[in-house]
Parts: sequence; structure tokens; C-alpha cells
Amino acid sequence: MANHASAEKRNRQRQGRRARNQAAQSMVRTSVKRARTALATGKADSAKQHVADAAQALARAAGKGIVHHKAASRTTSRLQSALHKIQG
Repeated sequence: MANHASAEKRNRQRQGRRARNQAAQSMVRTSVKRARTALATGKADSAKQHVADAAQALARAAGKGIVHHKAASRTTSRLQSALHKIQG
């Protein structure tokens, strides 16, 4: 437990940041999952929009430090590569 006012404030800040980061991380996971599902169906037109949404969510999370920038780049690259394969 926090014994000082400053430590109590740090704890409150930590909890707020954690909740915000968890929400953003969940959004990223959901968008990537939707993109992968759309790619698995093989419909390029719907998959293209989902891949773009996932790339945007990954870039936003990487900019905020929620996801490592290289991990975001790698995931985006793999999604784009899969989309390119189904587009023919």
C-alpha cells in the first residue's frame, strides 16, 4: 500500500494508464483478428478495408508505445503480404 500522498497519486495514475493501454491493446487485437478472418475468407474487397483498419490501429498503438514499433511494422507487413496474395 502507498504510504505517502505522492505514492497514492502515482498509483491512481498507474491505474488510469493501465486501463487506457488495455483498451487500446484490445482494439488492436480485435482489428488484427478481423483482418486475418477477412483474409481467410478470400474476399479481397472486404479484406482490404479490414487490413487498412488494422494497419491504422497498429500504427496508432505503436506511436503511443503500447505496441513495439517493429512488432507493429512486422504485423502490418504480414497482413499486407497476405492481402497481396489473395488479390492475385
